[in-house]
Amino acid sequence: MSVTTEITLVDSNVLLDIFTDDDTWAEWSTTNLSRAFDTGKVVINPIIYSEVSVGFKTVEELDHLLPTDHFHREPLPWEAGFLAGKAFLDYRRRGGKRRSPLPDFYIGAHAAVSGYRLLTRDKGRYTTSFPSLTLIIP
Repeated sequence: MSVTTEITLVDSNVLLDIFTDDDTWAEWSTTNLSRAFDTGKVVINPIIYSEVSVGFKTVEELDHLLPTDHFHREPLPWEAGFLAGKAFLDYRRRGGKRRSPLPDFYIGAHAAVSGYRLLTRDKGRYTTSFPSLTLIIP
């Protein structure tokens, strides 16, 4: 009997909801992160790590909450950098005002090129820029 496991890239907003015990989103984020652990591997990348790090004084404090035996750390694939650039170009053509790619483009592209699900609360940009991406969203 084979067991299907899913790989889930977890967005920084979900982790921050949990770490800050956000009144609105902590329960949803905790429940869905737990489900991701139950169904397979949970992944973060340096961009997610960086976004979450702003709330911590030391790397050791953050690493304690993101242990590597639970949160697999992966580099951003080169193909994701390419796809993030294309998503950013499309964003600009649709009237986006930002002058450089947003972290969400890199995060979405990482999940897309790796075939991962993305656990996030940020439906809009991911749906528009990565329509084939499987999202776990509210």
